[in-house]
Amino acid sequence: MTGFLFDLTFLLAAPVWLLMIFAPGLRATERLAASPLTVLPILAVWAVLAAPVLPELWAAVTSPDLDTFRALTAHPNGAGALWAQVIAWDLLLGQWMYREARRLSVSPLLMGPLLVLTILLSPVGLPLFLIVRAVRTPRGDHRPAAGALT
Repeated sequence: MTGFLFDLTFLLAAPVWLLMIFAPGLRATERLAASPLTVLPILAVWAVLAAPVLPELWAAVTSPDLDTFRALTAHPNGAGALWAQVIAWDLLLGQWMYREARRLSVSPLLMGPLLVLTILLSPVGLPLFLIVRAVRTPRGDHRPAAGALT
C-alpha cells in the first residue's frame, strides 16, 4: 500500500505539471495553476502516509537532526510522507513560477524546460527562474502575481 501511495503522490501532481509545460496558454491551465487547492489530494496522501509514523515525524520536525531524519526515512511511510511533502511544495512552487512567467510574458519555450527542471530539482530550477524573472521584470515593477503570497 505504501508503494502505491508513494507513486500516487506524483501521479496526482503530474496533470498540473503537464498542462503548465505543454498547454500553457489554455484557460483551463491558467485556472488550475491559480488554485492552491491542487495540492489538497497530495496532502491527503501525505496524511495517510504520515499517520502511522506521526511520533517519528513530530520528533523529526520539532527537534531536527540528521539521525532523527535518517530514522524517519528508514520507515517506508516516513520516506513516503516526506516525498508527498516535497511533491506538494514543488507543485505550489511550479504554479507560482508559471503564473509569474505568464505575467511577465516569458516564452513557454523557456519556461517548459525550467518547469521540468523544477520538477526534478527545484533547488536548481527556482534560482534559474528567479534570474529570468529579474531580467524580465521592468525596473520599479515589483508587483506580485495575482494571488501571490508575497
